[in-house]
Amino acid sequence: MKIDDYDVETLLLAAIKSEVDSAKTYSQLAKKVKNAMLKDRLEFLAAEEEKHRRLFEQIYREKFPDKELELPSRTRVPLPDIDITHELMPLSDVFRMAMKAEQAAYDFYNALAGRFDKAEISNVIRYAASMEKSHYDILDVERVSLAHFEEAADYNPFVHLGP
Repeated sequence: MKIDDYDVETLLLAAIKSEVDSAKTYSQLAKKVKNAMLKDRLEFLAAEEEKHRRLFEQIYREKFPDKELELPSRTRVPLPDIDITHELMPLSDVFRMAMKAEQAAYDFYNALAGRFDKAEISNVIRYAASMEKSHYDILDVERVSLAHFEEAADYNPFVHLGP
């Protein structure tokens, strides 16, 4: 991801906004699924995104101590959204979108880390990037599993895991 066109403040606000949105999405999905193990995974992902939000807020406050942290309703930095278009959308499709968002966050955070001279901050951001990659992997495993259940639901109407 090319981030040279944005200042560090805009990038940090985009990171925070992305984490807020991701946590909200995972929490909403967790409330809708009936499978207890999947619910736990989604709640775990929501909690992880909350931790990342706090991390980026801390970096923002360190970098801009005299500024009030005010999130935009939409960020100028292009990051993919998880857009659930309807209630019956297959959960595997939702997970594909979430995987794209996690991959974009991974790329974005690695690029963002290069914008900081202070090694400690740069390393922490790279660590957050690696966590986004692990989220991608978790979602991929769950997506494959869900795809099998969704295929079975075509033949057996009593199987339903989705939102």
